[in-house]
Amino acid sequence: MPNPKRRHSQRRTAARRTHDSLRRAVLSECPNCHEPKLPHRVCAKCGKYKGREVIEVVEE
Repeated sequence: MPNPKRRHSQRRTAARRTHDSLRRAVLSECPNCHEPKLPHRVCAKCGKYKGREVIEVVEE
């Protein structure tokens, strides 16, 4: 197997790792119940997506 001839500098390693950080999840508001939810997902609170009921939610 080929091995690197020289080690990468700290600057080159850091430049590669700049995109490795985690980002906070972007939340949108449900138009039906106004709860925060992930975009393009069914709302866990009311069970609706694009104005129609997709899952049945049991209320406590």
